[in-house]
Amino acid sequence: MTSGPTASPSATPAVPSTALPRLLPGPLPGLDPTWSRHVGFDDADGVRRTAHALDTGGDDPVGTLLCVHGNPTWSYLWRRLLAAPPAGWRVVAPDHLGMGLSERVEGPRPLARRIDDLARITTALGVTGPVVTVAHDWGGPISLGWALAHRDDLRGVVLTNTAVHQPGHVAAPALIRLAHVPAVRGLACVRTPVFVRGAAALSRPALPKDVRDALAAPYRGPDRRRSVGDFVADIPFAPGHPSWPALDAVADGIRSLDVPALLLWGPRDPVFGEAHLADLRERLPHAAVHRFEGASHLLAEDAPQYAGIVSRWVGDLGDLPVGDGGNGHGEAGAPADGEDAGSRRVWTALAERSDDASPAVVEVDGAAVTWAELASRVAATAAGLAAAGVRPGDRVALLVPPSVDLTTAVYALWRAGAVVVVVDRGLGLAAMGRALRGAGVDHVVGTPAGLAAARAMRVPGRRIAAGTAPAAVLRALGATTTLADLRARGSGLTAPSEPPADAECAVVFTSGATGPPKGVVYRHRQVQAQLELVRSTYALDRGDRIVAAFAPFALLGPALGIGSSVPRTDVTAPATLTAVALAEAAAAVDATVVFASPAALRNVLATAGDLSAVDSETLSRVRLLMSAGAPVPVPLLRRLAGVLPAAELHTPYGMTEVLPVTDVSLADLEADLASGPVSDADPTAGGGGVCVGVPLPGVDVAVSAVDGLGRADGPPDQAPGVTGEVCVRAAHVKDRYDALWATERTSSRDAGWHRTGDVGHLDDRGRLWVEGRLGHVVATERGVVTPVAVEQRVEILAGVASAAAVGVGPPGAQRVVVVAVPAGSPPRRGRPLAEPGLAADVRAVAGVDVAAVLVARSLPVDVRHASKVDRASLAAWAAGVLAGA
Repeated sequence: MTSGPTASPSATPAVPSTALPRLLPGPLPGLDPTWSRHVGFDDADGVRRTAHALDTGGDDPVGTLLCVHGNPTWSYLWRRLLAAPPAGWRVVAPDHLGMGLSERVEGPRPLARRIDDLARITTALGVTGPVVTVAHDWGGPISLGWALAHRDDLRGVVLTNTAVHQPGHVAAPALIRLAHVPAVRGLACVRTPVFVRGAAALSRPALPKDVRDALAAPYRGPDRRRSVGDFVADIPFAPGHPSWPALDAVADGIRSLDVPALLLWGPRDPVFGEAHLADLRERLPHAAVHRFEGASHLLAEDAPQYAGIVSRWVGDLGDLPVGDGGNGHGEAGAPADGEDAGSRRVWTALAERSDDASPAVVEVDGAAVTWAELASRVAATAAGLAAAGVRPGDRVALLVPPSVDLTTAVYALWRAGAVVVVVDRGLGLAAMGRALRGAGVDHVVGTPAGLAAARAMRVPGRRIAAGTAPAAVLRALGATTTLADLRARGSGLTAPSEPPADAECAVVFTSGATGPPKGVVYRHRQVQAQLELVRSTYALDRGDRIVAAFAPFALLGPALGIGSSVPRTDVTAPATLTAVALAEAAAAVDATVVFASPAALRNVLATAGDLSAVDSETLSRVRLLMSAGAPVPVPLLRRLAGVLPAAELHTPYGMTEVLPVTDVSLADLEADLASGPVSDADPTAGGGGVCVGVPLPGVDVAVSAVDGLGRADGPPDQAPGVTGEVCVRAAHVKDRYDALWATERTSSRDAGWHRTGDVGHLDDRGRLWVEGRLGHVVATERGVVTPVAVEQRVEILAGVASAAAVGVGPPGAQRVVVVAVPAGSPPRRGRPLAEPGLAADVRAVAGVDVAAVLVARSLPVDVRHASKVDRASLAAWAAGVLAGA
């Protein structure tokens, strides 16, 4: 190492830690006092200094994690990483001079001096390569300065909520600009503990008091807070600042770092925002990224799981060549660059029907566009987008309801090589905004209402208006052009070059029904593989027309070469679809196919009495019904057969990450009922859970067995009768999760397989039975219990309208609790315990040992699907009830 001689931690002369008892009279939560040590070194002026560090030590470590704190924290911030380091790695977390438990200094130490100090401290501590730096806040530039000076020993870089540059198009963080004012700085940072205490106060939920006190412990009194103010003053906002050259050198220098990098980010940080993350990603384009939904500035406090993620990432470095950030972009089985993935693209069907005068898309209000018109619009708009500066790979948020404009925009953007970003409106503005900002969009296409929402959500990017509005309104919304203007501009221009099959084409966010919404990245080849599978599975051809009560399928209609319409309904609430609205949409295109969610279909049944004879005749011409999004009970399918008498009723199974996976029809299920494996009296007799059919051609399904604690750590296995996490392998599986390295690493840790988070098993006929979600498995002393089979048995009872089975207690010793919604009169408020008779009936049919039976007026469900029970919140409620809350 260039910074000094090699020495083991035990051989390094240590300065007695006399300051620790005086500063910290009691133990600190999570801090092992044996990590604490002081070390002496000579600074650049030859002055003897004393620095404090937390150090796990160890002889001949595999490598060292060098953890660098910011302002106004100290090495205590890294306690979780010190407690659980990567196997064989040493963790060293120094305190800057004047900070934490290090020596207080007389005057300010600018950035260049801080970088030099860190090099001298690591020399004194005997730190040798390989080294992975880990940093937060102002520790980011300091650690990166160290990294640039120690390239020979550098193995990787981890950054959490920091910056090396202030992007010119956004204002500097308001909190820092305010603290930068000399009068405010002296008062808030030095004379009072406002700045010190304020950093910990940014966390939501609030940190425990003992942790807040520990973070502030070294800064009791103005004399111990002088460097807190000096650090703030050292932040350069303009070239004339003394530390500007050093920061500029770091910002430019990291572009040449060829080691793996990991960016961990709290998106609710009021100090470092999305623009700072985007700047870091631009300078470190190979970096893996993981965003922690809900985390703020102190990511190490708000997302304590970061330590395990860092350890996993560091553990992977041994398998990566230098310069590979480990994004997981190249999933097993994906064609390499240049490999032929087929000649068809999502717009191929448009070209094939460019002289067809039949309707391609029918809007909710009845307006329609023919295939010829749609093909012309897409080609001209794609050329206009390219001429206006929309580049291949640009990300474009779409805030347009299902319409001709939306379809035109999607296919034109794909044709121009852009990546469409789609977020479900049902998430609400707050969650939508976080998703779109996190996706790093470059442009926004929206109606006036959509552009207004984009402003409210603080979504960045150039604005392109869809639809019509007065010019003054569009200017006020920031729109620089419209789709109509782009189409006119592109008319007659040469179409842009087609993007390759391996180019990214979409980021589609999950509904949030099973956790925070996740951006799912698809490439053209994966979308095309999905289309071909859907086309062949359901024998779709150009004679078909689809009513898509599920907006994504309306967008895919043109790619399948079939006309489509969207019924009059609230796209944020599928359960608002009425039977009459379905019939009207079917009549608009003379539909042969319907795709809708179970929640939508339940309301169709509830309103079927409103159908006219003409409506019923229209629906009788539908040959195929598909319903996905949640398990569809056989009784529901039977009733739907009365509304769609000629339709084959299919329930494909899949999710945003891969759809479809399997398929089962009502005819298949009725055959099972007739042959005996399943019965109306016990729908789980054939396997436990919901049968979703056999894997489709080209799709492999396996399960990873769950252990006694409900964990699925085993390899994917196709043995029948084994309950575990459902794993899928297919050409149309997503490319990756966007900016969620840890989530992607977990879901695709078995090469080529996607772990779905669902739990189920395969039977001896190769059919998949879904039994719930992995996070909802109840790990009892007698083994694991999956919820769906229990719920199905309980819901057979005449006195039960619906039910959910949840676990209460620690994994391995959990007890099953059934929450039932009684049929008929709702339970009395404040009386959550079931009546003895109902409790006895539930226990008699549940098939497992039930510790308690509770009653509720309804079960919590996710807003979007209105059919997936939120068992996590229900378990928390049940635990509170049983604890006497």
